[in-house]
Amino acid sequence: MSEITQSRWFPIVLLVCSNVFMTIAWYGHLKHKNVALWTVIMASWGIAFFEYCLMVPANRYGHSHFSATQLKIIQEVITLVVFSGFALFYLGEKLKWNHIAAFFCILGAVAFTFLPDGFHAKRPLDNLNKLQPTTEK
Repeated sequence: MSEITQSRWFPIVLLVCSNVFMTIAWYGHLKHKNVALWTVIMASWGIAFFEYCLMVPANRYGHSHFSATQLKIIQEVITLVVFSGFALFYLGEKLKWNHIAAFFCILGAVAFTFLPDGFHAKRPLDNLNKLQPTTEK
């Protein structure tokens, strides 16, 4: 693999580009409600093809640096950022305080997902699943 594909940032860039395609495929038609639904579905599938062409390599390359869970959380944050910009600038919707509060909750999920490995060992309840019930007859 090349130096670019081995970078921690390369999968994130691919995820951003992928999410732009995904957002357009899923929500771009909302400004064109006069177009037949079957036409919109076919156009969305065509756009989504390019999303998959970016998302699959992003996950493949990204999995060498991040766990699958971390990749998913990164993708969700990127999705929210891309969608927020799309809703604001393309659809003309306004973001409200509760949308921003929800976004900060998602950022909290990111923080928990990326806790250092040593942190997990210090939690006392982690050893509960190791305790085996004793069965006496």
